[in-house]
Amino acid sequence: MEIKRRNKQRLAEYIYQRLCVQVSPDSLFDCQTKRIHEYKRQLLNILQVIARYNRLKEFPGLELPSRTVIFGGKAAPSYTMAKLIIKLASAVGGVVNNDPAVNQQLKVLFLPNYNVSMAEKIFPAADLSEQISTAGTEASGTGNMKYALNGALTIGTLDGANIEIMEEVGNDNIFIFGLTTPEAVSLRESGYRPQDYYYRLPELKQVLDQISSGMFSPGNPGLFRPLVDNLLNSDYYLLLADFDAYLDAQADVDRLYMMPHEWARKSILNTAGMGKFSSDRTIAEYAQDIWGVSPQPASQAGVRYW
Repeated sequence: MEIKRRNKQRLAEYIYQRLCVQVSPDSLFDCQTKRIHEYKRQLLNILQVIARYNRLKEFPGLELPSRTVIFGGKAAPSYTMAKLIIKLASAVGGVVNNDPAVNQQLKVLFLPNYNVSMAEKIFPAADLSEQISTAGTEASGTGNMKYALNGALTIGTLDGANIEIMEEVGNDNIFIFGLTTPEAVSLRESGYRPQDYYYRLPELKQVLDQISSGMFSPGNPGLFRPLVDNLLNSDYYLLLADFDAYLDAQADVDRLYMMPHEWARKSILNTAGMGKFSSDRTIAEYAQDIWGVSPQPASQAGVRYW
């Protein structure tokens, strides 16, 4: 944990250099860095961040660990909705980070120009890895493996490599929530009505109303309305259906982070469980199952060493 804190301090210094925002290395570093896409559900993360902000505003003495929420990633040039999600994340950060009533307990950052050099600073510093794609949409995912290898605990759905990570680290050392793939398919086929969740969940309604009213875009009140309209009228990736379960999982994260020794134990078990994801095993399986080749002595393969 001393090593983890040094890595968090290094990232905090980098954040200050890039964004002039001071973050505490003692806060929980909650990271979602990947390609910006609706199915990866960065927007779901933003919704719960706003809900957290609202709770902190309404209940000033609320006992929650300080949290630094870090987004990073790029959107395809013509992907309008993804671009709006980036802009919303930045706008929420602008409101939260400049609110003295909450900014000692919550910071929100979108790091621009996410690349490998930046990832080398983020992965070792992360406490929590956000892998929250809609079940049945992620082919595999490798960022979740890198985070877990560096001792970050995963919060995610039963999708992509999250399933294998859970099998390796154990159900008690990962935060799984939300619909499974069959449940997601069934919900869509039965006639999914996202507005039912909007009216049923007061916190969700408050968050969506704040976004659509221009709270995070006062100079352009309708800027983020397309995001809300899409959620209420379609929500193909089922953000509203998973919202409540996601908040419950985040509450489990908060409780565990307030027990530092137990968090450290689970962090170590995540690193220890990552052996399966070795590239040696991966290439060996490709060779055997896909390419149909087997290892040969170098001399028989005609290899010469100089």
